[in-house]
Amino acid sequence: MTGLVPVWAVSVVLVAALIAANLPFVNERLFVLGPRSESKPVGWRLLELLVYAALIAVLGRVLESKLGQASPMRWEFIAVWLCVFLTLAFPGFVWRYLRKH
Repeated sequence: MTGLVPVWAVSVVLVAALIAANLPFVNERLFVLGPRSESKPVGWRLLELLVYAALIAVLGRVLESKLGQASPMRWEFIAVWLCVFLTLAFPGFVWRYLRKH
C-alpha cells in the first residue's frame, strides 16, 4: 500500500462502475433480472443508469469506511461522480445508439 487507499479497492470500484455503467445499454432486461422486452425505452435505460450509479457509490462508500475514515460527501462529489459514471457509460451508449446495425 503506497497511498491512502489500497489500489485493489480503487480497482474494484472502477471495474464495477465500468460494468454497471454499460449494463443498461447492452442488456434488454430491466435491471438485468427483469422480464425481457423487445426494446427498452430510453427512460428505463436512464433510470437503470442512475440506480447503478447510486449502487456503485454505495459500494465505494462502504469500502472507504471499512478501510479508514470516510470523508463527507457534498454536492461537488456527487456531481463529479455522475460525470465520471456518464463517461464510463459512453461505450455502451455508442454501441446501442450510434453503431450502424
